[in-house]
Amino acid sequence: MAISQSLLLTVALAPLAGALIAGLAGKWVGKRGAHFFTILGVLIAFIGSVVVLSQVAGGARFNATVYEWMVLGNLVMEVGFLVDGLTAMMMVVVTFVSLMVHVYTIGYMEGDPGYQRFFSYISLFTFSMLMLVMSNNFLQLFFGWEAVGLVSYLLIGFWFKKPTAIFANMKAFLVNRVGDFGFILGIGLIVAYGGTLNYTEAFAKAPELAKLTFPGTDWMLITVACICLIIGAMGKSAQVPLNVWLPDSMEGPTPISALIHAATMVTAGIFMVARMSPLFELSDTALNFVLIIGAITALFMGFLGIIQNDIKRVVAYSTLSQLGYMTVALGLSVYGVAVFHLMTHAFFKALLFLAAGSVIIGMHHDQDIRNMGGLRKYMPITWITSLLGSLALIGTPLFAGFYSKDSILIASHHSSLPGATFAMVAIYIGVFVTAFYSFRMYFLVFHGEERFHHKPFPPEDEHAHDGHGDDHHAHTPHESPWVVTAPLILLAVPSVLIGFMAIQPMLFGDFMKDAIFVDAVKHPAITELAKGFHGAAAMALHGLQTLPFWLALAGVVTAWWFYLKQPSIPVAIGRALSPVVKVLENKYYLDWFNEHVLAAGARMLGMGLWKGGDQAVIDGAINGSARAMGGFAGVLRQAQTGRLYTYALVMLLGIFGLLTWQLWPYFSGFLR
Repeated sequence: MAISQSLLLTVALAPLAGALIAGLAGKWVGKRGAHFFTILGVLIAFIGSVVVLSQVAGGARFNATVYEWMVLGNLVMEVGFLVDGLTAMMMVVVTFVSLMVHVYTIGYMEGDPGYQRFFSYISLFTFSMLMLVMSNNFLQLFFGWEAVGLVSYLLIGFWFKKPTAIFANMKAFLVNRVGDFGFILGIGLIVAYGGTLNYTEAFAKAPELAKLTFPGTDWMLITVACICLIIGAMGKSAQVPLNVWLPDSMEGPTPISALIHAATMVTAGIFMVARMSPLFELSDTALNFVLIIGAITALFMGFLGIIQNDIKRVVAYSTLSQLGYMTVALGLSVYGVAVFHLMTHAFFKALLFLAAGSVIIGMHHDQDIRNMGGLRKYMPITWITSLLGSLALIGTPLFAGFYSKDSILIASHHSSLPGATFAMVAIYIGVFVTAFYSFRMYFLVFHGEERFHHKPFPPEDEHAHDGHGDDHHAHTPHESPWVVTAPLILLAVPSVLIGFMAIQPMLFGDFMKDAIFVDAVKHPAITELAKGFHGAAAMALHGLQTLPFWLALAGVVTAWWFYLKQPSIPVAIGRALSPVVKVLENKYYLDWFNEHVLAAGARMLGMGLWKGGDQAVIDGAINGSARAMGGFAGVLRQAQTGRLYTYALVMLLGIFGLLTWQLWPYFSGFLR
């Protein structure tokens, strides 16, 4: 059964229609109309995506041009869709999480003056992400890539009167521009030497590209192109050192943290590399680069999560760490495992972000976990869903995160790349670190002493959290309204079950067979995984006996002991390791380096080009020629007296001179 082109267009365009209605007609449709039309658009897209997924599971595929925009020689620029297992999975994840965020936003943004504008933005973001994942060519991929970057800029700086939000959205925009520069260079190399923008045609020419070298060097062209592409992924998926924008982006409203930083935009880089697997498989150098970057991100961003006290930033650093795990999986050539972890992570991380927002609502918009405690009895739905999300995050057997994370850990044993050993050690240590900071947050928020009455750490006025003003007086927390808790419950279900249900078809079945290419001879990790897989239930039972389970359990127990039983211990450790804590608090000084070295260097270079190049050379040449012409004109001006007899005399003298010049040969002969 073929997939209908009309169905695909409906999925892509329904959120756009909702965004246009809320954005352009928000004043007339009002708040109810804004959320009604945008939710309706995303609901239509979700239902259509589920239909597409069921058809793809039955063997249907789609790869065709929808609209031909321009032809330049042999280069065709078009809008087209490629729908296979990878695309169908992403469509369902994007639309489902977006739908939950739309419903959640009704409660979270109630009373905000930008209500209609916010709904327009998040619906427009959904459209942009769908165009990215459904594309069948590099041009449309780049359009979606830049569109999600633009809308994320608008969403992070949604409260545009808040200085920290303005700084955060500009930071996100500029850092992503660095990655995007590499991304477009990679696309340019493929187009220049492959002669096509279409995925299928480019992948067919990949063996030919692998034989070429980059002009003027002995580097493989395919390696240079793939590293340029991964630099783009490092920006979007916030890998070291382009990770600095994501924690600051928590200045935006909580719903966009769940939408952008859990399930969609930050996973765009992971999706892109998986889609480009036929290219990356031809370069072990590029894969090793991906592997090392992912391992560094997974481990060192996890360390930063330990010292965070803002509830949203703890979850943000957790996102960075888990994106590192996905990147490690890409470097190990288990692309299916990477996108499998992308999917499971999307559900439980969106759940944790939205649960954090529910806590913020209950705490009257105080985000400091040190001011919380004992919320379990006041917010029972938020508590249980947060617990389920945290268990999924740390990889508890039977939960969604276990199946995807454990698969990455197992795959790390079966790689011959130079960075594989470092990556394996890093992600194993990361298991303990993830469990520790996740349950540190969980215990401080939901258990122990009720600290919200006296607030030991009152927020500063200038950092009124989440844009809702200074409302940090003593209060009793309360459970959030149903429009907030219902999405939590609906996200908790896949956070528990989706891994058990999807691991066999996604990793070891035919679902991804024509979407991802792996050279099993050079990179046997996925083959080794298949040999050791004996069913989801057996994997979970075996998981109870493995090192990752005991590392995660050790992290949970350590967090419980440190923050509920002996809170003096982490204080003493912090004092003893104060230099290390200072490095962590300054985020490894990456922001300092960017601001004082890179930005200062760029400023000096810009000043040099302005003063030396623009003013001295260009302006000097232009102004010099202008002055020369002015001087010449001044000399000529002396001959312009305005007197007719002067002009007549000059004309007569000119005629006399001309006649003399013409008749001189005759006169000279006569004289001789």
